[in-house]
Amino acid sequence: MAFNPADLFRVRSAAAQFNANHPKLIPFFNATKDKAMTPGSVIEIAITDPSGERIETNLKVQESDIELINLLTEIGSKGM
Repeated sequence: MAFNPADLFRVRSAAAQFNANHPKLIPFFNATKDKAMTPGSVIEIAITDPSGERIETNLKVQESDIELINLLTEIGSKGM
């Protein structure tokens, strides 16, 4: 698989914009990662669209999920 540096730039740019749009997300994961974010914990996610329809789900945290969250938190804290 070929690595395209332009794609990395696009991801960095999109991540920076996401972090700017949602500045509470990274601090939230930082606050929960050592205490509440453990294998077996449950993350609940709900989305309410503009018309008021709500869709929700949950997931049981696995070790690999924690690794991904830690990586994303690390990247986000670098101001990516």
